Amino acid sequence: MGIKKAVACIKKYNNFLITAHTNLEGDALGSELAFCGLLKKMGKRAVIINEDDLPYGYDFLPGTKNIKKFSRIRLLRRRCGIPYLSLIDGAGKKALKKHIRFDCFAALDCSDLGRTGEVYRLNADKKPVLNIDHHIGNQRFGDVNWVEPQASSCSEMIYKLYKKIRIPLDRDAAVLLYVGILTDTGSFRYSNTTSFTHKAVSELLKHVFDIPRIYKNIYENIPFSDMKLLSKILPEIRCCASGKIAWLQIERGILKNKKSSFDLTEHILGFARAIKGVEVVALFKENLGAKAEIRVNLRSQGKADVNRIASFFGGGGHRTASGATVSGRIDDVRRKVLAKIKESLR
Repeated sequence: MGIKKAVACIKKYNNFLITAHTNLEGDALGSELAFCGLLKKMGKRAVIINEDDLPYGYDFLPGTKNIKKFSRIRLLRRRCGIPYLSLIDGAGKKALKKHIRFDCFAALDCSDLGRTGEVYRLNADKKPVLNIDHHIGNQRFGDVNWVEPQASSCSEMIYKLYKKIRIPLDRDAAVLLYVGILTDTGSFRYSNTTSFTHKAVSELLKHVFDIPRIYKNIYENIPFSDMKLLSKILPEIRCCASGKIAWLQIERGILKNKKSSFDLTEHILGFARAIKGVEVVALFKENLGAKAEIRVNLRSQGKADVNRIASFFGGGGHRTASGATVSGRIDDVRRKVLAKIKESLR
């Protein structure tokens, strides 16, 4: 199924629940907010509900205050078959008890339904699922699946949707889609950047917005305390496989007093990728929310398919950027993952 099936689905239904993957980043936010805007321009109703809080530095994006957070209280009770749950508003100021009515569940930038966290449980009545994604390992979990692994980002796909339905792009949509494409292409440095990507961005840039401010918010906005933390982590970089693999591990103790929500992952991976001769970078981080659970982030320069490695451990993503959450002690998980990486480089 392609974009035509997605358009037919969108035209058929009137009330949408939109969500994206856990550990939100620029593409997840940009695509879901721009998609929500498109639906509303079509006269439809839509609500965005995510498992996680808005990540640090992205509060400048238009529309973020309207995003609802799925509370860890989860489903409180059911009345007349309607999910009745606890939500937190986008400003984080108050809890809302609100029943959610929708006739289509739209999952964006998710390779499988579990990547939505607990949000998928809101679809207890099994309303039709619209799956819009660009991950090569997508499991086609939707009733309607529009999956384009060749697309640079989910935001690039939403740009195509605007063009296909002939909904004019306004400044807000342009900013959202630009941020999504910018972040998922590594500022247009990764191999997923195509001529079409640049063509789309050239149109988005016809709307006047502050590019230096966007870049600064996303990439040059590290709190001083986190910069100090980064200075403690980076000296622990290790290399193996004759310098082809660089890896780091972050244990729970170093993060337990971290107060900000800023995510240092991409900065750490970026430094490690810059090491001469390194083909694959692996970051192992103990999950603060669960014991014996390790978040593994993988990046490749192109030779190794880290999506295949991540998929082996129950995760996924792209050929050059993937991740997984693995149960076990950090040292054991590290040994298993590194062994798999070495195997892929032979």
